[in-house]
Amino acid sequence: MQVSFKSITIAAGLGLLVLMPLGLYFVADVPRRSLLKEALSLLTIVSFVAVIAQLFLARSDRAVNLLFKAPTVQRIHRIVGYGAIAVLALHPFLIVLPRYFEAGVRPLDALVTMLTTFESLGVVLGLIAWGLMMLLGVMALFRMRLIRRFGLRYRGWRAVHGGLAAVFLITALWHAMALGRHTGLMLGGFLIALAATGLGLLARLYLLERPRPQPNVQGAST
Repeated sequence: MQVSFKSITIAAGLGLLVLMPLGLYFVADVPRRSLLKEALSLLTIVSFVAVIAQLFLARSDRAVNLLFKAPTVQRIHRIVGYGAIAVLALHPFLIVLPRYFEAGVRPLDALVTMLTTFESLGVVLGLIAWGLMMLLGVMALFRMRLIRRFGLRYRGWRAVHGGLAAVFLITALWHAMALGRHTGLMLGGFLIALAATGLGLLARLYLLERPRPQPNVQGAST
């Protein structure tokens, strides 16, 4: 029964985190483009949802940690996280990739123009989110060295990592809503609701784990 329930949970998670955003993508009322551009858009959306899913593959989601062993959850957290970051790190380059097969502005010129258009709030937010994401990835990769170097407790490390992840998600969502072709009412609302739920779980974890003040033993005895 437990194995069956795990299978149902995994299937439900894949349905929510993969099939749902893909379905909302296809029903979006936007003009369709070339197969390559559509495939890159799908890859970007799935990767971004995978980043949001990191909030549920952590200690903040008690249901997942009760159902699956902690080392398994942590291993999936790392694999999914590194994979999604690897794809999203290429996001600026993937945007201009189709220009290699089209007439007009050269891909490199288009990339430089895009990355230097600071008048666009969406572009600025995207650059900030990209930088925060790369910082998150590097910090996660070298977390043990950083913990030893700065004398952090693991709990303090998690607070820094979680806080940085929250800022990244908010900035990235804002960027997606500002510039994303498909992040309209349905897909955008889904992403916001999913991120808000995950951030709520994370906030609850940190609030519940705050150190409680030690009782004043001397005052209590007088």
